[in-house]
Amino acid sequence: MKQGLFLGEVSESTMNFLDKAREQKFLSASLLLFTLSFGILIGTLINTGVRAEKGQSAAPDATPLTIPSPQQLSNEFTRLAKKLEPSVVYITTDFSAKPQASSRRRPQLEEDEDEDADLFRRFFGAPRQQMPRFRREASGSGVIVDKNGYILTNHHVVDGADHIRVKLHGDSKDYKAKLIGSDFETDLAVVKIDAGRPLAAAKIGNSEAVQVGDWAVAIGSPFGFEATVTAGIISALGRDVPGAQQFQRFLQTDAAINPGNSGGPLLNINGEVIGINTAIATQSGGYQGIGFAMPVNQAAKVYNAIIQHGKVTRGSIGVGWQKYEKQAEVLKAMGLTNGVLVESVQPGGPAEKAGIKSDDVIVAINGRSVKDGDDLVSRVSEMPVGSEASLTVDRGGKKSDLRLTIADREEVFANDPRFSRNRRSGQPERGGEGATQAKFGISIRSLSEAEREGIPPEHKGGVLVTRVEADSFAEEIGLMEKDIVLSVNRQPVSSHEDVRRIQGTLKAGDAIAFRVLRPMTSLRSGGRVQYQSLFVAGTLPSE
Repeated sequence: MKQGLFLGEVSESTMNFLDKAREQKFLSASLLLFTLSFGILIGTLINTGVRAEKGQSAAPDATPLTIPSPQQLSNEFTRLAKKLEPSVVYITTDFSAKPQASSRRRPQLEEDEDEDADLFRRFFGAPRQQMPRFRREASGSGVIVDKNGYILTNHHVVDGADHIRVKLHGDSKDYKAKLIGSDFETDLAVVKIDAGRPLAAAKIGNSEAVQVGDWAVAIGSPFGFEATVTAGIISALGRDVPGAQQFQRFLQTDAAINPGNSGGPLLNINGEVIGINTAIATQSGGYQGIGFAMPVNQAAKVYNAIIQHGKVTRGSIGVGWQKYEKQAEVLKAMGLTNGVLVESVQPGGPAEKAGIKSDDVIVAINGRSVKDGDDLVSRVSEMPVGSEASLTVDRGGKKSDLRLTIADREEVFANDPRFSRNRRSGQPERGGEGATQAKFGISIRSLSEAEREGIPPEHKGGVLVTRVEADSFAEEIGLMEKDIVLSVNRQPVSSHEDVRRIQGTLKAGDAIAFRVLRPMTSLRSGGRVQYQSLFVAGTLPSE
């Protein structure tokens, strides 16, 4: 009985203990859960506050920028640029100075040659040879005016060039260009390329319709940056620029024109060519707001003459005159209101033959009054060579009519070095006595006995190159004057007939190799001529 009671008491005590344990565990878990929840809540608040502080610390009131969908905003200038860019070309040229004739004296260092800079060559015995032609490059722009590849540009862009190359807009190929003709008095030239397809020709406008204040757009390759488009207005008409030639009266514009724009078009807002960009007025060498373009009406006359005759022919009577600052007062003192005071008379010219003298005043031509010297030259230049003209001349207050025959301006002033630039020789340059023109672009002749002295005895035969034509196959592959050609494609040559025989077996696209001896001198040899044997090779181009 007691034992039972004891067991019962124990069981009841155990239950009470377990209940208290459960209650304590629940309280502990609840406390732990509360603590964790409170910690998470505090951490979230702190983190949110930090993020909010970071997002607003630089510019809390700023609105993020958004990029809209692309939408082209076309206007007259963009349409003009897209239309004309294919008609504007980039022109590159190169020039070379011809080597000087050799001297029989012992070679010496040039007077201005830096001997210190020459130490490497002298110590290591690098051969001193005939100096290669020094080559320089230039560039400019041009505008296609005929779908068959005829391009109008400036004379100074291509003047004296050995090679002219043209790059079309969007075309990586360089096209070899041929000079059709040029005119230094207007600084215009015409070149042609064969692109193998019709080209986009620009539309020609009428420069007589241009007014001061009209929009003007220039397209070209300033500093080599192709298809550069700039815009401005026409600032002045008929501008006479100091240093300009007789027939240059320019359109002035503030559209940006820089070196490299030369030869490119000046356009009106309709995309028509109204001028050929030619010059700038600058003290820095770059754009300063004043550019000049040859009016397209004048350019068209020059272009038409060149494509018909290869040059521009102008009439002349052979008189010289000057512009006076107070020309009206000078004429007034002579009792005249208009006319040209003759300063000089060209010997053998039409004026001299007609009896005109210095200090005569030409007041009319063919019955029409002459305003000034520019008016006289402009009218006479357009008269056909060989036509008759009547001049009214005032001499000492007495007027008389004199008849004369209009002559070629270039022939009348044949001794003026300016006009030699327009002349094109009808005869090929001679390469020396006995030289014969060769098909490859070289003149050759047989070697004399004296010229064979010093040539190694194992090299027999050979022909001497006396001239290399500019822009020829021979020049392109590197043949030089004074080279001795020993063989062509392993076939020995000793005369022009040998070379001609080999030429007859070759066609465009064939590979050709010249074995040559090239004369050289070195300080190690005491200035004696030595010969270097080498091959010069290339692929024959099509004609």
